[in-house]
Amino acid sequence: MRKVYFMLVIVMLTCSGCGWHLKSNEETSDKVTISIERYDRIESLYLATGDYSALLQMNKSYPMQTRTLIEDVLGLGHVNDPDINSKFLMFFRDSTLQRMIVDVQRQYDDIEDINNDLSNAFDRLKEELPFIEIPQVYAQIGSFDQSIIVGNNMLGISLDKYLGANYPFYVEHYSEDQRKLMTRSMIVPDCLGFYILSMFPIAAKEFTPLERDAHMGKIQWVVNKVMGKQVFDNAGVSKIENYMNNNKGVSVEQLLRKVLYSDIR
Repeated sequence: MRKVYFMLVIVMLTCSGCGWHLKSNEETSDKVTISIERYDRIESLYLATGDYSALLQMNKSYPMQTRTLIEDVLGLGHVNDPDINSKFLMFFRDSTLQRMIVDVQRQYDDIEDINNDLSNAFDRLKEELPFIEIPQVYAQIGSFDQSIIVGNNMLGISLDKYLGANYPFYVEHYSEDQRKLMTRSMIVPDCLGFYILSMFPIAAKEFTPLERDAHMGKIQWVVNKVMGKQVFDNAGVSKIENYMNNNKGVSVEQLLRKVLYSDIR
């Protein structure tokens, strides 16, 4: 079974470019360079107009992304089902989703700032964890449920979850604290957090709620360190901050792999 991690932004809360062809995110230099693949643009074209050539482009150039979106994110069925294309199209005929598609393309017409921030962040993350592989990053449009999707060395950003704290749909369906994290500025921290979580996952059967919170605190502390600012500020992160200040010889990898809840509580 494919190993795909689907995480909602709510998990983080409670625990507290434009090429159409795939290309490597690492170039020949040592500096990490990430350019987000604009799968969302082809997807938007199909969902807004029913353009069959856009559907062919989705399936030909982005087969894994399309399968993940249809089967796992939206849960519409198997990508090879005879009627899956019509199901996919009809699902997004909802007026709220059609409005969202337009808003995504308007807000994220230019994402060069996110490309730069992702490149710098993953460059710093690789300094802390040299063994990591830099994922291939793409943007997509979902249905207000998933935020970041990680699997098969790919990282998908659902732009529909980052339309701003005052976006009308968010105001109706999310709390104020949740909406504060549904902004453009949270894309890079969330990408880092969920990617680190995919490498150092929580074993649900092995951790108590307090241990799970401590694990998320470690991940959020690492995100703060890599971002160079206090993105996440909560009791769990504060405990990790105190622990690392008192244990200067502990590396980020050791923190994530070996430091236990009993060591930091």
